[in-house]
Amino acid sequence: MQNARSAHRDTDLPGADDNTQALRRLGARAHQLRAAARAADHFSQQDNDEDRGTASWLMSCGVGLAAELASDIDGLARALRDGSADVALQRGVSSVRVRAHQLHAACRAADRFLEQESLEDRETGSWLIACAHGLADKLAAELDNSVVPVRRPNIDKARMEAHDPQVVRAMNAAMPPVRA
Repeated sequence: MQNARSAHRDTDLPGADDNTQALRRLGARAHQLRAAARAADHFSQQDNDEDRGTASWLMSCGVGLAAELASDIDGLARALRDGSADVALQRGVSSVRVRAHQLHAACRAADRFLEQESLEDRETGSWLIACAHGLADKLAAELDNSVVPVRRPNIDKARMEAHDPQVVRAMNAAMPPVRA
């Protein structure tokens, strides 16, 4: 029931700005899933049982993340289909939806094979982790590409003079703070 509520909350959006925000949130979650798949891929390649157990645990977490993400993307696709959204946006979300379900299936299969006793099944699970990692990379990139980048405000460069404190303040106000 929680998944249905979160899908509704993320996708019950009337405007284009809301759709952009929903896509940004979904993209952030896709990057979390990509990081989990990447870590699982790393740990599955290690030689000791503890690291392979960590890979299995990460993939189990990935199954849940992938299921929630696919459900929320389904909700967004329904909301766009029912609304009067941009056709290009609907097509983009439709392709992302397919990729999300592929990723969920790969995570489920990897998790299932990693739980088996035979070496061949565990190797298949490791291969499926690598597939899930590749799909997660593609999904995160597709979601990133579906969001219009935020532009910085233009600065009138014609009035710039060297060492003008007003120009420096205007430039500092227009740019995000630099984090060290």
